[in-house]
Amino acid sequence: MSNAKISIRFFDDREVRAVWDEQNAKWWFSVIDVVGILNQEADYTKAGNYWRWLKRKLLKENTQFVSDTHRLKLTAADGKKYLTDKLDSEGIIALAKHFPNNRAMRFLDWFLYSDNSIDGQSKKKAYTLYESNLIDEIEVGTTKGLQQIHAYLFGGLYDYAGQIRQKNISKGGFQFAISLFLGDTLKQIEAMPETTFDEIVDKYVEMNMAHPFMEGNGRTARIWLDLILKKRLKKCMDWSKISKRDYMNAMMLSPTKDSVLKTLLNNALTTKINDREMFMKGIDYSYYYEEND
Repeated sequence: MSNAKISIRFFDDREVRAVWDEQNAKWWFSVIDVVGILNQEADYTKAGNYWRWLKRKLLKENTQFVSDTHRLKLTAADGKKYLTDKLDSEGIIALAKHFPNNRAMRFLDWFLYSDNSIDGQSKKKAYTLYESNLIDEIEVGTTKGLQQIHAYLFGGLYDYAGQIRQKNISKGGFQFAISLFLGDTLKQIEAMPETTFDEIVDKYVEMNMAHPFMEGNGRTARIWLDLILKKRLKKCMDWSKISKRDYMNAMMLSPTKDSVLKTLLNNALTTKINDREMFMKGIDYSYYYEEND
């Protein structure tokens, strides 16, 4: 599975790494990530030690799902790849049942149903967008390009997918662009230069303040931003280097103080514009930013 698709899911701000098995058409999940969550253990080494103890215990009891454990390589916090135990969905569900507590029940609710939500389905479409040639057909830096991305991500999920909103919207007391003048606002944003990093971020900030869709603006605009960076600077964002809290705070400040956002984004720039795992990981983080706390 050297060319496997890597995914990162988040439960209570904790990562659950997964790898896609193309041959068997299923995800394999990091057992130690899940054990750390279920056992409320933040230390990866301690979670690993507990799993090894539990694994030996369950093997002596001839517990079936433990025998189905695979060892696959995943990237760790130090950037290196290590062999680590994986279980498929059925195995993870069976594992969680050995932790009879409220946290395990919440984890199972999240694990079983998160992929069936609108965000879960849209996230799958985002993966497909990057893995297909469609991403190369999207107009870069234009309103039409933004609409193309939104239509693909949310087509069949929202009846207004790809359509510019006709209503006024606000969030956290901030009023986004007035719908009556939104068409002119978008034309002005589209005409903004995008030859330097600062100009590109300025354009991104203005598009965020316009918020042209009823829902899904952030996820759409981050892909839009990456495409501009890739075309103009031969760079893209490594979103995994930006925490949710830092990103949300920087975006809230951006209408009046965009220097915080520029510093944050600049520190996460990478030249890995053709790295499949980089973009897949970027999707995971982008959708995570939108999850409610």
